[in-house]
Amino acid sequence: QVQLVESGGGSVQPGGSLRLSCAASGSIFSITAMGWYRQAPGKERELVATITSGGRTNYADSVKGRFTISRDNAKNTVYLQMNSLKPEDTAVYYCNAGLYTSTWSARPADYWGQGTQVTVSS
Repeated sequence: QVQLVESGGGSVQPGGSLRLSCAASGSIFSITAMGWYRQAPGKERELVATITSGGRTNYADSVKGRFTISRDNAKNTVYLQMNSLKPEDTAVYYCNAGLYTSTWSARPADYWGQGTQVTVSS
């Protein structure tokens, strides 16, 4: 019943910017954390950035100073502002959420979006 829908991907030249959005919907009691991961062809999926419900953020070293993650808890939405994009940022970006679906859940569960393509090239 839980669905994560990503948007904002596309093609951009080096040095350009994109903003990704991910909205969670369905049977959600509470969200503990949300984040972004990416996977390039032939490589494993890697963490880009995460943010907890309290606002604590974590970034991969490769994107620090260029990317900013934020949340709108009222809308169950997470954003990733990507500036100064580089060709090595090219990948499929996946939204992730850790959440409870009911007040009786003992542990949170992970949910994933379908992914959105980001391509950085000249």
